[in-house]
Amino acid sequence: MTEYLQRKLSDSAAARWTALVIVSCTMMFAYFFTDVMSPLEPLLTAELGGENGLGLGWTSSEYGFFSGAYGLMNVYLLLLFFGGIILDKFGIRFTGLMSTALMFGGAIIKWYAVSRSFEGTMWVPFGGDCQMQVVIASLGFAIYGVGAEIAGITVTKVIAKWFTGHEMALAMGVQVALARVGTAVALGAALPIAKAFGGVSVSVGLGASMLCIGMISFLVYNVMDRKLDAQSAQVESDPEDEFKFADLKFLFTNRGFWYIALLCVMFYGGVFPFLKFATKLMIFKYGVDEGVAGLIPAMLPFGTIILTPLFGSVYDKIGKGATLMIIGSCLLTLVHVLFALPINSWVLAILLMVFLGIAFGLVPSAMWPSVPKVIPMKLLGTAYALIFYIQNIGLAMIPMWIGAVNEKNTDATGFIDYTETMTIFACFGVVAIIIAFLLLFEDKKKGYGLQKANLKK
Repeated sequence: MTEYLQRKLSDSAAARWTALVIVSCTMMFAYFFTDVMSPLEPLLTAELGGENGLGLGWTSSEYGFFSGAYGLMNVYLLLLFFGGIILDKFGIRFTGLMSTALMFGGAIIKWYAVSRSFEGTMWVPFGGDCQMQVVIASLGFAIYGVGAEIAGITVTKVIAKWFTGHEMALAMGVQVALARVGTAVALGAALPIAKAFGGVSVSVGLGASMLCIGMISFLVYNVMDRKLDAQSAQVESDPEDEFKFADLKFLFTNRGFWYIALLCVMFYGGVFPFLKFATKLMIFKYGVDEGVAGLIPAMLPFGTIILTPLFGSVYDKIGKGATLMIIGSCLLTLVHVLFALPINSWVLAILLMVFLGIAFGLVPSAMWPSVPKVIPMKLLGTAYALIFYIQNIGLAMIPMWIGAVNEKNTDATGFIDYTETMTIFACFGVVAIIIAFLLLFEDKKKGYGLQKANLKK
């Protein structure tokens, strides 16, 4: 069935890139909404009536609980994992509409919460006693988080469906790049919009409106997907291509899959948690002024907008996916080792962030397109969901660990010695290198084709 499909719609560059743009815009809007509250923290935690009447009076701990609410249902209720099974069992169209509806519904609840006043408090797990406004906003953000994560794996499967045998790594890189654009716009525009037009609810309402457009966009994609599947129905389908719960055994016992999942945790564990602490690192270790210290780590996500599609194109045309992951993991390790050394030049810090950006472009551009080579299409949604789930656990635990280490290494004057912290991050890189080599050896043994080009002549 897949081969027949590829001889039809997905052989049309215009059709497959149109499908990519539609679903990528949906995710770009989602990334905007995910990060729209981050720059609004000064307004959220300002006293009621403060900041020209825009303050909401949240405490720092309430804001922290709200921020963490995004992943609560996914991690503790396993909803992301079940979302992957739903995707493989019921298909892209159903799961895409379900996830975009959850995103929009959660966004509306969150907008409703921040646009009104509520009386009283409520005890919540992990947050203690919180204002009702915070509780309702967090509920909306948690529901939105379920939809956003499931939408993410759905879009990844969409790309695999349309681009297998074509520019799959480039397509995934473009999708990531557009998502980063959504984040960048949210970080840069949310606070000015809120201050200029009446408060937090305006920026949140803008994000909710964008999610409504994203849901409608996915309806447009569904028309294309239905046409594609109608063409496939003209040939006899293979029962072996249909999802069965018994097939999960193949996923759980697949060594190549687990190597990719563990590599994801180790590599991202050396990047995203590092960024949460990087601004203070620039201040305490490299003496960068507080006003501009955040600009150095900010180079990283902006760099990936260009580098991820670029390296994805290299993977498509030349191959060497496992090699790209090894090189990226080596760069990650080298960067953190140099950060740990007693060399306190801000010029070096900038150079290291550039190299970390290269590593951050190399590994994801090769890692995500490699999953369809290891796992069959019928299990792809569950596979991506499980990888994301494991990644989320790691990204929740590692910052807590690093925070405790930094507190231990803080002297009486408040100065932080980052040597142990950067050594831990370097160890993540070393483990990532080992796993990448194991993946290379497994590829040679099983013939996944990770070292082969994605483009089929």
